Amino acid sequence: MDIATVAGVFGAFGVIAFAIILGGSANTFVNVPSLVVVVGGTFAATLAQIPLKQFLGSFKVGLGAFFHKSSDPCALIEEAIELANVARKEGVLALEGREINEPFLQTGIQFCIDGHPAEVVQKMLARDINLGLERQATSIKMFKSVAGAAPAMGMIGTLIGLVQMLANMSDPKSIGPAMAVALLTTLYGAVIANVIAMPIAEKLKSVSMGDRTNKLIILESITGIQDGTNPRVLQQLLSTYLPENMRETEEKK
Repeated sequence: MDIATVAGVFGAFGVIAFAIILGGSANTFVNVPSLVVVVGGTFAATLAQIPLKQFLGSFKVGLGAFFHKSSDPCALIEEAIELANVARKEGVLALEGREINEPFLQTGIQFCIDGHPAEVVQKMLARDINLGLERQATSIKMFKSVAGAAPAMGMIGTLIGLVQMLANMSDPKSIGPAMAVALLTTLYGAVIANVIAMPIAEKLKSVSMGDRTNKLIILESITGIQDGTNPRVLQQLLSTYLPENMRETEEKK
C-alpha cells in the first residue's frame, strides 16, 4: 500500500471534516440531490468520453495509486547483473529454475531460455511495455476527465438550485437555506476534483513513469544477456536509467 497516497487523501478529507465540525452541524453539508447531480453527472459526462470497458477498467488501474509497489531500480539492476554473470559463465540455460523477484524480468528470461531470437524477445517485451503504458494512460485520462467534469457539474447543480430558489421567493426565510443547498454542489464538485480525482491521476502518472523506467531497464538487461554483453559494461549502461544521486550510489556498489 502506498502510504503517501492514503495519508494525503484521507488527510485532506480529515481537514475538511474538521473544519465542518468546528463550524457547526455536519448535517448542513449533506444533501442527496446535490450528490446525485455532481456524482451522477460527473460519471455520465466521463463515460461519454471513453468506452464502457475502458471506463470500468480504469477504476481497477486507479487502485494502483493506493496499492502499487514499484520495484527498486537499483535492486533490479543488481539482480539483472547477477543473472548476466551466470549467463555469461554458464550459458542462458543455467538461468532456468532460478528464483527471480520481478515478474517482467522472469518473463524475459524465460523467453531467452526458450530459445527465441533476440529481435523476437525485444518485440514481445516492447509490446508488453507499450500496452501497459496505454492502459495506464487511459486511466489517467479518465481521472483527469473526472477532475474536469466534477467542478462543472457542481456549478450546474448550483445554477439549478439558484433557479429553483428564485422561482420561489415568496418566503424570504427560505432564501438562506436554499442558497446553502445550491452552493453544496459546488463544494462537492471541488472536493471530488481536488481531493480524489486529480491526486489519483497525478500519482498514476508517477507510477507509470516508474514502471516504464523499470521495464526499460529489464528490456536492456535481457538484450545484454542475449548478446553476451560484459556484466560490468551492462551495469554501466543500466545505470544511465537512474537519477544522478542513485547512479552514484550504484557505481559505488
